[in-house]
Amino acid sequence: MSAISRRSLLAGAAATAGLAATGLPRAHAAAPARVPVTREEQRVVIIGSGFGGGVAALRFAQAGVRCLVLERGVWWPTGPNAETFPHPTSPDKRIFWLGSPSVLGFTPELFDPYTGLLEQVPGDGMDMVVAAGVGGGSLVYQGMTLQPSESVFNANLPERLDYARMDRDHYRRVARMLRLETAPDELIASKTYKPARVFAEYAERAGEPVAKIPMPIDWDFALRELKGEMKPSYTNGDCSLGVNNGGKHSVDVTYIAQARATGLVTVATRHNVTDVAMAPDGRWQIFVDRIATDGTVLEKKIITAKALVMAAGSAGTTRLLMRAAAKDQIPDMPDGLGTGWGSNGDRIYTWTNWADDFGTPQGGPVVYGSMDWEDPASANTIIQASIPPLGDLRTTMIVGYGVSEGRGRFVYDAAKDDAVLRWPKGADDALYRRIHERVTKITGSSSFLIDTTAAYPSTWHPLGGAAMGTVCDLAGRVEGHRGLYVLDGALLPGTTAACNPSMTIAAVAERATDDLIANDVGTVF
Repeated sequence: MSAISRRSLLAGAAATAGLAATGLPRAHAAAPARVPVTREEQRVVIIGSGFGGGVAALRFAQAGVRCLVLERGVWWPTGPNAETFPHPTSPDKRIFWLGSPSVLGFTPELFDPYTGLLEQVPGDGMDMVVAAGVGGGSLVYQGMTLQPSESVFNANLPERLDYARMDRDHYRRVARMLRLETAPDELIASKTYKPARVFAEYAERAGEPVAKIPMPIDWDFALRELKGEMKPSYTNGDCSLGVNNGGKHSVDVTYIAQARATGLVTVATRHNVTDVAMAPDGRWQIFVDRIATDGTVLEKKIITAKALVMAAGSAGTTRLLMRAAAKDQIPDMPDGLGTGWGSNGDRIYTWTNWADDFGTPQGGPVVYGSMDWEDPASANTIIQASIPPLGDLRTTMIVGYGVSEGRGRFVYDAAKDDAVLRWPKGADDALYRRIHERVTKITGSSSFLIDTTAAYPSTWHPLGGAAMGTVCDLAGRVEGHRGLYVLDGALLPGTTAACNPSMTIAAVAERATDDLIANDVGTVF
């Protein structure tokens, strides 16, 4: 569909918006009888406010570039004793992105529609769980901030990224922004952090490496909870859906906050992007539904920009670009679009221990991990994470991820006007066997494990779909398309080298924006 015919379609503005590639389903997209259509022009539009979008917004603003950040979700402000985030033990509508299928075993149909935190994106063989809100996945991720080793990095990511430079400049820049700290011994010694102590003891007894995990957390908040100065949020495992008390250095309170402080960045919330297209003059068009928190379309916007940064995550970015390519809204997209997708090898277990009672509640989010990175081909990481206070179940959580070889691809479905992930069965079985071997070795014979990923194939760490080397260059430039960039997990080739993705996504975005500021600002945009 041409940009001109697209504009004619939107001028009617009375029909439903259809299935948005960033997650707005038909059931909640019905527009009022007359919805205003507005047009505006911007220099740079960034779709998404997670690690990639947050980095881009701040670094472009510091270079004097005005940016508009479009975020489909809402702000989630925190502070001592806040009740901003939902509680896992008493689920409510705030958990669910509009119309999402079941998330975490809850049924969203029980609640009113809401622009909530989590969306389940169904796939063929593998589902993705993705976040919504200013800060993206940093709002709900456990917070592990791991930098890969050089050997594992170079074996699984393009060596031309130059690990030595990224180690010296970009990873360190991210670490400073997120103010990384490991948990203090005083906290670990407390009653509610017994599961962390048990995990470390068992790993050492099994001869597996164990170390504290750097976290973007001011642990003084957790210590204050133990002193009764704030309601529990960290210390009772209630932080799996966001930390109400604050102290977590998520993207919204770091990169986005500093970007807005420049006066050059505007964050537009509840702006759900439905389509992107190339305008006749070569600029970029972004079609947006401004929605209420129940999904009602309040306004349709057509935004034209010199530069478009796709930072809606692997699922959002890939699906938007594939829809545009399939409908010829962006012609001549690279053939590799939609390929190279990986789950980062996610594996999630529940661990019930008959020998040592973990106790309840359990402090969180993550304290220790066991990194087996000697062999770059099979490198993996195992961590213990708290579970919410659900009674004396003698159970905690174990999470593994690592160097995954399996790759899926997105396929455009014209009937759904959407791109759907197809994941080959058994694609990561070799990695899963290695993780399972280590998990069973650590937990021992007095334990009972449930492999939840085997029961429900899914990932919280989707990567790829518009990967460097096949769709983009190392700075996220989409091949053959001036002013179109990918700066999020879609840019990474299916794995982040035995680490959870957050730090590497941010570091790659830091590296990319250095390049774009030096070479594209003032010429391309």
